[in-house]
Amino acid sequence: MILRVILINEMFKNQSHLKRNLLGLGTSVILLFPGFAQAQWAQEWWNGKGASGEWLGLRPTLEDRGLKLSGEWKGTFYGFAGGGRPGVRSGFFDEELKFGAEVDFAKLTGIEILEGWKAFSEVRWRDGLNPNLRAGAFGTFQPSDYQSGKQWRLLNFGTTYTTPELFGIKKFASITGGWLQPQRYFIDQPLSKLYINNAVKSSKGLGGNIPFSSSFSSWGGVVTLKPVEWHYARAGFFMAYPQATSTANHGLAFEGFGPDSSQSGLYFLGETGFTPAIGASKLPGKYAFGAYSYGQWNTAFGGGSRSANRYGFYWQADQMVFREPTPEPPQADGKTTVEADGKKSVIPSEPEKLSDQGLSLFSLVTFAPKVNNILPFYFHTGVVYRGLIPTRDNDVTMFSFAYGSYSYQNIEAIQNSGVTNQPNSSAVIEFGHRVQINKWSYVQPYLQYIMQPNGTSSIANSTVLGFQAGVTF
Repeated sequence: MILRVILINEMFKNQSHLKRNLLGLGTSVILLFPGFAQAQWAQEWWNGKGASGEWLGLRPTLEDRGLKLSGEWKGTFYGFAGGGRPGVRSGFFDEELKFGAEVDFAKLTGIEILEGWKAFSEVRWRDGLNPNLRAGAFGTFQPSDYQSGKQWRLLNFGTTYTTPELFGIKKFASITGGWLQPQRYFIDQPLSKLYINNAVKSSKGLGGNIPFSSSFSSWGGVVTLKPVEWHYARAGFFMAYPQATSTANHGLAFEGFGPDSSQSGLYFLGETGFTPAIGASKLPGKYAFGAYSYGQWNTAFGGGSRSANRYGFYWQADQMVFREPTPEPPQADGKTTVEADGKKSVIPSEPEKLSDQGLSLFSLVTFAPKVNNILPFYFHTGVVYRGLIPTRDNDVTMFSFAYGSYSYQNIEAIQNSGVTNQPNSSAVIEFGHRVQINKWSYVQPYLQYIMQPNGTSSIANSTVLGFQAGVTF
């Protein structure tokens, strides 16, 4: 299927090489679909925004009326070239399918006073054999982030209101409430979502101590204030409850922990950050600090004092450091002169669209007390270059490194229990290259090298080679 998609792409790029492409890569496409490459509708579909097309014009009509529907599929293959647990299979595959809907009430009703009020919902399906059966990694560093909350799952539903203008400031405040995923609103690091390993993509250190995955949904509310374009402050309050990401609850644990709802507590996250655009190239960046408190009773390692919560802090720094030149330089005077009926007129030219090709860096540090957190220190950093290979402007080349050290107090508790091999630290390196086939599909080969997967030398370092494919509907 992937070869056929690439074949069609090449045909559209250069019609004069149609015969060579057909003979060299696969005549089956034309044999099955004669005239496909030349068809106007096929080219419009191929160059469109999603694999499901425009639904005979219904999709843009619905969006104009305020209803936006979305969907995406991702499938990942994990091949172990070495390491991990001996005697376990070396090939694994898992996948994820998501569908979402968003309603803009102002567009839907035509009532201007409802501007800024939206509703949303999203559901998901996950399946596949767990590659961590072979890797044997601590949950944070497992090769896949698709292993929690499997099968059908309700991810979120709720409503949000963003002030069109308040105190003379556009979009000054935003309030969201409902059945929410805290991960969607805190430590928002888009570049990290390009990766495969759970540490960088999802867990981000917090997940080693408290629920912080895309499978954690809870009743809650989020308030964001943005007094200026380059600064924001955000606070969120959610319900905390045991076994929140269990596959068995399918994201429907509205009462909290079913066997004993009295165990529910309060989950707080707060974050403030700066989002500058630096220099003439307007290089975007984000620098944020956050703190959290997860309200569940727990005991210090080795027994002793009990606490009603776990807390911690994080620091985030993302920055684009180089932007490739814009293909078409702007007009010197910022205006365009045109001729109509022999008369000259002057109209403003469109604003310059900056190139999205270039080099970006991202990093995150998390800290939590050692007394009751397994992973008190975590760090990751990454490098992403969009358009590194000439003529492949939309491809993305990426590298990341993640490291976590385990609680020394936990190590002492394990030693006191008579176990001689205690977890000290784990790390993972990941390299990948995303080949963007068109706007709605990609293939991403990658390599992961997981060091001390379970924090000790009892499981050999794992080398994982594979690829991910994705389609947006």
